[in-house]
Amino acid sequence: MKSYSIARRLILTVLLIELVAALCVTGVALVYEQHTHFRSFDVLLRGRADSMLGAVQDAEDAGDNVMLDGTETTVPADDLYEVLDASGRVLGRSANWTGSATNVANRGIKTGAPGPDGTMYFQTEIKGRTYRVIQMQGLRIVDPGDKGGGVRRYVTIYYGSSVKRVWRAVLRAVGFYAISNLLVLACIAIVMLWLLNRGLGPLRELAYSASKVSVTSWGFVPPEDARATRELAPLVIALESVLKGLERSFEQQKRFVGDAAHELKTGVAVVKSSLQLVAMKQRSVEEFQAGLTRCLADCERMETIVAQMLTLARVEEADESRDATGTSDVFRCLREVTQELETMAEASGIPILIYGDEELRVDAEPEQFKLLCTNLLMNALQHSPADSAIRVDVRREGSHAAIRIRDDGDGIAPEYLPHLFERFFRSDPSRSRKTGGTGLGLAICKAVVDKFGGTIEIESQVNAGTTVIVQFPVAGVA
Repeated sequence: MKSYSIARRLILTVLLIELVAALCVTGVALVYEQHTHFRSFDVLLRGRADSMLGAVQDAEDAGDNVMLDGTETTVPADDLYEVLDASGRVLGRSANWTGSATNVANRGIKTGAPGPDGTMYFQTEIKGRTYRVIQMQGLRIVDPGDKGGGVRRYVTIYYGSSVKRVWRAVLRAVGFYAISNLLVLACIAIVMLWLLNRGLGPLRELAYSASKVSVTSWGFVPPEDARATRELAPLVIALESVLKGLERSFEQQKRFVGDAAHELKTGVAVVKSSLQLVAMKQRSVEEFQAGLTRCLADCERMETIVAQMLTLARVEEADESRDATGTSDVFRCLREVTQELETMAEASGIPILIYGDEELRVDAEPEQFKLLCTNLLMNALQHSPADSAIRVDVRREGSHAAIRIRDDGDGIAPEYLPHLFERFFRSDPSRSRKTGGTGLGLAICKAVVDKFGGTIEIESQVNAGTTVIVQFPVAGVA
């Protein structure tokens, strides 16, 4: 997968949003400026049309007609106008006016409804240029003193001006908005780049601290800035937790390999010494047979160690798809294990008594649950005195099933209790060798319990026996 930068994506996303907003603002500015300038332009046209109406004077003829006094009309060179009387007679027009006023009005585009006084605006093309034209009705009073209030003469004024300069002013104002927005976007991009680089500093420091962690150096000290950053604090906690777990796993693996090598080396050394002892001088057949018997016993012990190491590795492997749906009948598994150990129990004169709730099922794969029960009952048999009994109590406690296995053995000293679940740990090495113990049985039990979300505890007093308490979630309880 192609790599990408989160900072760059954030900057581009924000700039894109700002650009869209700037375009919207520019569009609104265009509409606003157009409306404002053309409204002012219409006021200008109205004013100039009024000045044209003021230039309409009495023609001083017998018919009391009106005329347009040219001396009173001063208009810009590119403006155009035409003044008509009520009969349609042209009183005056500009030199650049072409065609009749009616035709100009008919082909023009109206820009609004007529006003209360009949004033109307429209746009039209004249000689390739766009003009905005006002059509205004006016009234002049002729001879007001001689004719008893004067003669009323109505005129129609058409006055137009090019919209080019209006659009030039609109575009100039909109251009100012657009350039201002672009400058603001550039400033935002620079500020965001600086802020993001500074804000990502704790993340880079955290990555640098994590990169220094190795198999030989587990010292992970996250920077305080990263821990104080609300968004990075969960990542810091997760890294610390993961690295502590990895360190613990590596240390456990290292200790396991070292202990296994020591145990196997001891067994090999014993076999070697036994063979050397046999080969030192001439031996009888009986002596050779006794030496080979000792070697065979040590080989069987090494085989047991290897088998239990493989069992422990198999229990700890993450095969959730196979084990997650398994449930075990507690009483049934305990009875099956008791039957398997029946010969050993009878030889030792130690009965195994099971009592309690016979209907309990737990969330644990049956084969591994039986392995747990086998190891615990085997330990109890090995450390119980003759003519005693092993009692197994099964009870439901809330959402968990509690299994208590009690023996009447010598008990365990308090200083050994915290280490009982460590691999190859034996509180009494001499007795363990006599009974065939390897120091892996309780480690296997702990791995099984942890795998299925249970707990295991050992309570013991010297010369007062030992109780192992195992709890598993009851099957079918959320």
